[in-house]
Amino acid sequence: MALELRQRVRTTAWYILLGVFFVVVGLVTLLLTFALGGFLGDAGGGVLSTIVYFVLLLGTLVTPALSGNAINGDRADGTLATTQVTQIGTGQLVLGKFLAAWVSALAFLVVGAPFIAVSVIIGGVSLDTALVSILVLAFELGVVAAIGVGLSGLLARPLFSIVVTYLAVAALSVGTLIVFSLAGIATQSTVTSESRYPEYMGVGDDDLVCSDWETSTYSIPRFDPYWGVLVANPYVLLADATPTHFDRSGTPDDLFGFVKVAVRQAQIAPDLNSVYDGCTEEGISDFQTSREIIESTVPGWFVGAAIHLVLAATALTAGWSATRTPARRLPKGSRIA
Repeated sequence: MALELRQRVRTTAWYILLGVFFVVVGLVTLLLTFALGGFLGDAGGGVLSTIVYFVLLLGTLVTPALSGNAINGDRADGTLATTQVTQIGTGQLVLGKFLAAWVSALAFLVVGAPFIAVSVIIGGVSLDTALVSILVLAFELGVVAAIGVGLSGLLARPLFSIVVTYLAVAALSVGTLIVFSLAGIATQSTVTSESRYPEYMGVGDDDLVCSDWETSTYSIPRFDPYWGVLVANPYVLLADATPTHFDRSGTPDDLFGFVKVAVRQAQIAPDLNSVYDGCTEEGISDFQTSREIIESTVPGWFVGAAIHLVLAATALTAGWSATRTPARRLPKGSRIA
């Protein structure tokens, strides 16, 4: 692990990347503080959630490049065999490279820590929200690092393993959204709507009459059968696992809460028999606040976390199996030493 970390951070480009990230997060924090401060008394919640999401985004973009060639890159350079003839076992080698890639990814979280502290100083940030979001963020970066290291041991070509790691991250981040959207649009249900409205025949209250009932039908997409697809999305998992706090009107006070409400709303099946009576109080539709939506639905973050753990463990196990020595068979053209 120490050797791997020294190889990762010995170049100037690594420090430049962290410096650029520090400047960008600083600008985002400054702009958000002024923007949200004009609408909210305490803008810390919005600033914190945006910074954490920003670190997750950059971490999922950089970590595959750091971990996707951890093993096969050494094999291509002819240095892997030198390590394997020492007393270091295959499990120790794979684990060390995974931990090094994870620590390298966590460097972005460390760089963003001062701005997370600024969001706490601004106010409006709950301690449980800050701690849980940071822990889930670290967990997700570790999952990406494990997938990259495992694929680097399983696949022979460094470039190919890096690309496959990016594809795996894209499948979890973007692919789940695409599947959820397309499946919901493809599944249609017919809504039958009955309505009537007051008609004023004169100027007095006695001249108020109701129109005849009108029946209409229309089709709507159904997303509620497929909301479970989103539990594997790292951004949704982060929002769903983070405790949500509300203002007096039941509105979330950070970006995590709004994402959670949007996902939980997808669990609620639409009313396929709609009745609107404008002549009575029954015409007033029931409105659910964000708090009521979250409290009336079920969380799915623990299922997503289990899926990610299985993916990470499977990738590391496959990488260990393909790296262990003596090797029965290696891909054609593989460099040993």
